[in-house]
Amino acid sequence: MSIQSEAAAKPKVERLPPLPPPETVYKRIRKRFHLAFFLAFVAAPFSNLMRFDIPRQRFYFAGVELWISEFSIIFFALMFLMFVIAASAIIHGRVYCSYACPQMIFSEWSQSVERWAKRQAQQRLKAASAGLKDAVAKGLFYTILALASVFLAFVFTSYFLHPKDLLGRLLHFDLVTVGGITGAVVTLFTFLDFTLVRQKFCTTICPYGYIQGMLQDKHTLLVAYQDGEDEAKDCIDCKKCVRVCEMEIDIRNSPYQIECVHCGDCIDACEDILRKVGKPGLIHYAWGENPKVATGQKEAWYLRWGFRDAKRVVIFGIMACYLGGLALALSLRRPVLVEINPDRATMYKLLDDGRVANMIRLKLANRTGRDVKVRLWVEGLPGADLALPANPVALKPGESFEQTVELRAPFVQDGEDVHHIRILAQSDAARKSDAEEMTFITPIKRK
Repeated sequence: MSIQSEAAAKPKVERLPPLPPPETVYKRIRKRFHLAFFLAFVAAPFSNLMRFDIPRQRFYFAGVELWISEFSIIFFALMFLMFVIAASAIIHGRVYCSYACPQMIFSEWSQSVERWAKRQAQQRLKAASAGLKDAVAKGLFYTILALASVFLAFVFTSYFLHPKDLLGRLLHFDLVTVGGITGAVVTLFTFLDFTLVRQKFCTTICPYGYIQGMLQDKHTLLVAYQDGEDEAKDCIDCKKCVRVCEMEIDIRNSPYQIECVHCGDCIDACEDILRKVGKPGLIHYAWGENPKVATGQKEAWYLRWGFRDAKRVVIFGIMACYLGGLALALSLRRPVLVEINPDRATMYKLLDDGRVANMIRLKLANRTGRDVKVRLWVEGLPGADLALPANPVALKPGESFEQTVELRAPFVQDGEDVHHIRILAQSDAARKSDAEEMTFITPIKRK
């Protein structure tokens, strides 16, 4: 048989027309989430969305100033946040790592800046030597990252110190006080992290990836490689999915690799290459061991959102209970704390003007962010009043008034030595008054 006849007998490979670009590009979506979470990270301490002021022993959540004594509200807030992170790990895998984690956001940003600095050096110093280009690129990169480290350290430290006070320390280059030293140390660690560590932090230090391995199950969202076998395989071994992976893994080996953060970059890479040769991508988001692609349009909405078994419904119910408890605790919270207790070290005192006095321990605390005035009065005992320096009592934001004062009333000879009364207090920040029922003790008859 001639060579021509052998060539004619060889089956012809049909070239498929290219497919249109995919509707979903996960890298673009992820960068939008990065921007949103970065803005939230920066805004949270300055808007008191969430901040723990250590020197003043205050916890700020959703714009509400909580005192350290309000442990129940702080407990509900922290438990709710913990369940949100745990639920996201169980249902959607390590989506938090790739879409919301500050470490991942800033690590990828630092890599982008490094690549940008190298491009600028190559474009603007075309005639320079390779060594000079490399030195200029590194100098530009380190300068930008040093400034960014100062800013990020300032934002991070603002979660624990008042931003205005911290800014004053920064402008005066304070390296003496605890706040100044803390800011300097955080700046140094931030710079070293985003120049040397980056994503290595995720695989060597951060415990979340290891905890995720214990939390995931057969319905957890994963990035999975799905291809045929032997001659039915569509993978052309271009390895673009490996080259674009920031974690430096090959997703084709296993979807359960501890380094995988489910970012979806390999999905975009595979779609980009295979669609050019007329085939869909082989890497998808999929629900655990289920080979069905997670973006299937025929599934019900609750299945596409990850509620695929009773366990996930229970988790959502627990989160709803914690959120409800937190909302209830915040709604019942009094903006001005009022504590009134009798001081029975002395049963009563006879005053020079003929009145009788009982000693009262009074504590008022302004837990709002503005000035308030608290008015106090007595019911159930005609002519009774409190010996206050001023009534109403003026309180600045965060200020407390704690004092033992006299509760005075005219002597009434009615044969009773115990009179039931109510002391009421109302601030201009509250809709209703606080009432404390107690007893007023007098002698049975005047001596």
